[in-house]
Order: sequence, then structure tokens, then C-alpha cells
Amino acid sequence: MSLIKSKIRTIKDWPKPGIMFRDITSLLIDPEGFKLTIGTFVARYQDAEITKIAAIEARGFITGAALAFQLGIGFVPIRKKGKLPGETIEQEYDLEYGTDKVEIHNDSIVSGDNVLIMDDLVATGGTLGAAIQLVQRLGGKVYEAAVIVDLPDLGGAKLIKKKFKIDTYAICEFKGH
Repeated sequence: MSLIKSKIRTIKDWPKPGIMFRDITSLLIDPEGFKLTIGTFVARYQDAEITKIAAIEARGFITGAALAFQLGIGFVPIRKKGKLPGETIEQEYDLEYGTDKVEIHNDSIVSGDNVLIMDDLVATGGTLGAAIQLVQRLGGKVYEAAVIVDLPDLGGAKLIKKKFKIDTYAICEFKGH
């Protein structure tokens, strides 16, 4: 896991002063790092009896789609409001200043689906929490949330565990914001 962490660059003061942005694109362009990342997720979930992976726009799509392909299961995109054609349901979540919404096709999850939710990173847990609610509203059971990076100082993984009783698996973590 230290190899994966070492391939994630930190961009200081982006997108605003005081933020240490953990940029996974440096990991994704590295063939060894990307292969190890997907292999780590495959090893964890290959026997988990997951029926679908629901991943959050946009960086969650990268690992979510690759893992769904490797496991031979369906991939469900969760997108910002207004980006999916057809009938959808939406879920609002809190931002630092205000709210936003994500949505999912209303026929993408069926009762009995065992769903892994994926994103690149968990910070405050807002988008992961909204994704969990969407899957549950459609009758799916959330197996776990999975990310490459946890920012434990922001408390998102703890919030997900406390509020939804769902674990968040992270390959690595970075202290600080």
C-alpha cells in the first residue's frame, strides 16, 4: 500500500489556499500503480458476492468500472444532477457552503442487489452518504464503500459508519486537509 500512496501527488493550496489536494491522476498514469490499485480491490472483493458496483462521478468511475470489469459484474454511474438521461432519483448532500445533488437511474439497482459503492477519496463523507441513500432507496444493500484515499481528519469514514452502519475501505490515508 505504501507504493500506491507514494504515487499520489499532493498539490498544495488547490483549489483554494489551505487545501492539500490529493491527486490520484499521478497514480492512474503509472501502469504499475494503477494495476496494483485495481489488483488490491480485486483481491478484497472477488469473493464478496457483490452484484453491482455504483461509482461516483468522475474519478470514482475509473476504479469502479475497472473493478466491475475484473469481477464480471454491472457498473452503475452516480452523477451530478442533470447528467443522466432517462428516469432518475436524486439525493441532496451537504457541501462546505451549501448543498448539491447526485442522481442514479431508477432502474439501475433492483431489490436484492449487493452493491459496492466506489469513489476516489473520502473526505467529509457527503457524496458517499448520498450514494448510499440512493442505492438503499432503490432496494439495494450496500456491501461497503471503497476508496483509494481516506482523509481521516475530515471524518467522512467515521460519519458513514455511524450514520449508515457501513464500513469504508481505503487503500491508504493522508493526515491533514
